[in-house]
Amino acid sequence: MGKKAVTVGVSERQRGLLEGLCRAAGTSQQLAERCRIVLLSAEDETNEEQGAELGIDRQRVRRWRGRWAEAEASLADAEREKPSDKDLLALLRRVLSDEPRAGAPPKFTPEQVAEIIALACEPPGESGLPVSHWTPPELAREAIKRGIVQTISPRQVDRFLARRTFDRTRASIG
Repeated sequence: MGKKAVTVGVSERQRGLLEGLCRAAGTSQQLAERCRIVLLSAEDETNEEQGAELGIDRQRVRRWRGRWAEAEASLADAEREKPSDKDLLALLRRVLSDEPRAGAPPKFTPEQVAEIIALACEPPGESGLPVSHWTPPELAREAIKRGIVQTISPRQVDRFLARRTFDRTRASIG
């Protein structure tokens, strides 16, 4: 038998707000899932039981159960100050939101991406190229030549254009 799951407490007011978040049409699936984890944890369901019920792994249940438990004291302190439902809801959302993730910052700014996409919309002849359509290597060279970026691979240019095409296609579908 594994370690005992962290005990979680939820006040009646918090329960009402969490249940409301689960049902709200505008709530993301991630946030609704996290609310359900907290509510089930408060009912002493094990991580394994919750994982099976919600169709997720028990590590995810353990993570959010633990984060809620860590925030319980500050939530209780905040609630004693009698905040509005809106303010308490904002606090609950913060507790259940993702923490900043590690990783390298993006190499290209949104402005640079927009300039590369705009470049791809220009006829290559305007840049003195004897071709009728841009290729990723030509776009990469021209973006560097124009000073849009210091360096960029043709593959990265292709990713920008593919994402732009995908976004446009998705928007037209629905």
